Amino acid sequence: MNIDFNKNEDAMKLQITDMKRKLAKINLGGGKEKIEKEHKKGKLTARERIDYLIDKKTTFLELGAFVANDMYEEYGGCPAGGVVMGIGYVADKQCVIVANDATVKAGAWFPITAKKNLRAQEIAMENRLPIIYLVDSAGVFLPLQDEIFPDKEHFGRIFRNNARMSSMGITQISAIMGSCVAGGAYLPIMSDDSLIVDKTGSIFLAGSYLVKAAIGEEIDNETLGGATTHCEISGVTDFKAKDDKACLDRIRKIMDKIGADESAGFNRTEPAKPKEKQEEIYGIIPQKRDKPYKVREIISRLVDQSEFEEYKEKFGQSIICGHARIDGWAVGIVANERQVVKSKKGEMQFGGVIYSDSADKAARFIMNCNQKKIPLVFLQDVTGFMVGSRSEHGGIIKDGAKMVNAMANSVVPKFTIITGNSFGAGNYAMCGKAYDPRLIVAWPTAQIAVMGGTQAAKVLLQIEKASLKAKGEEISPEKEAEMLKIVTDRYKKQMSPYYAASRLWVDAIIDPLETRKVISMGIEMANHAPSKEAYNVGVLQT
Repeated sequence: MNIDFNKNEDAMKLQITDMKRKLAKINLGGGKEKIEKEHKKGKLTARERIDYLIDKKTTFLELGAFVANDMYEEYGGCPAGGVVMGIGYVADKQCVIVANDATVKAGAWFPITAKKNLRAQEIAMENRLPIIYLVDSAGVFLPLQDEIFPDKEHFGRIFRNNARMSSMGITQISAIMGSCVAGGAYLPIMSDDSLIVDKTGSIFLAGSYLVKAAIGEEIDNETLGGATTHCEISGVTDFKAKDDKACLDRIRKIMDKIGADESAGFNRTEPAKPKEKQEEIYGIIPQKRDKPYKVREIISRLVDQSEFEEYKEKFGQSIICGHARIDGWAVGIVANERQVVKSKKGEMQFGGVIYSDSADKAARFIMNCNQKKIPLVFLQDVTGFMVGSRSEHGGIIKDGAKMVNAMANSVVPKFTIITGNSFGAGNYAMCGKAYDPRLIVAWPTAQIAVMGGTQAAKVLLQIEKASLKAKGEEISPEKEAEMLKIVTDRYKKQMSPYYAASRLWVDAIIDPLETRKVISMGIEMANHAPSKEAYNVGVLQT
């Protein structure tokens, strides 16, 4: 291996180590003392409940682990948004699992918590997956109630989705394993099955203190809304469990009886590993953003047998398209090429930029995959569309719109992996978050922004300088350098994959070696939801 490979590998491994260190801290939720406090009550933590519930020797694909990273610091933080969410297997059935983390502000709902729960429901609805809620929450975090309560994508949308999923025939199972109060009480009772743990689970519209304040009645929480009350008097819940494990065992028995749905019929053969060493991805992705690399080298380490059937290989070379298999699933791959290539006309095309011919090729390929019912995988490392008079006169806007149209109207499931840059309209054309990928994940090397850091920082600096000059302030070279550093640091922080994951712009940050697993589990879940929708791109300029 050459020197650059070794440097790249070292840099990638350092980033992955940093990611795992951050995850280890997040996995502690509210901290070791809070975990011990839950254990003393006879309760498992959110992650312990999930570990016990899922089938042994299976993978739980956690999504949104970095949600709320570096957010809500004035309130002591909110690791993972106070809720654990992901895709797992229970009784051999793939499902969405959502578990409130009572070690984080007693499981209270912050604004980002609602967004994360809505994302879980969106995944269940899109893919017709059963969803299991492990409820243990004090309800809305009152200091931020105005940011979570009344709007369309706020708390109330969750109950609307409960009702919609019920009408769609999607199984919903809720276990009340701790507090469940106020509006949150509707979630488990709008589910198909509601279970409650004796002595630790409780559910009511208002707790004992509020009841006394509202109507003067004195009553304890257990009598008001404990397991015995709701299983024997009100009939609100269906099953009383003696402890957490008994409750989770009952969920497994319910899942074991669920019948199979019709599949979407995506093509799968016997899975095979790549012939090329997957670990070499670490050394291929450049440490520096301005260095080129061959995306085919990445693809050959992601696909089965390292076999890639390329589409229009010598045309539109700044985007690579082709068919392959990942863990046995047939896929169509659309990937940005970051090396400098020579077009058929002898022109030089620079890596990471989408040209007219590349956009035209990608649009045609996307339509082709929809015709054949082949899921699409986008490998994003894009700086945007080519600019300048030559591109504008050549119709870059029209060709870009054609690609966006073909991608946005796709009826086959889409999966997006951000491996490097994700800038400007390139983010959109390569199936960014706004275009409904079934899953969108980032490698630690990802950067997401409207434009590259250097260009953006200079533009922002000019704006700030103009503002200061308008106020009559003189700007020395030293002051300008200081301002540039502040602007650059702020913008770089916003470009970070952790900034994106914190706000759920991406579902997860993953080790590149987990990419095959994420795509395979994603297509498996999409295969639960047959699409009746015909592929139609509407008005498409040629």
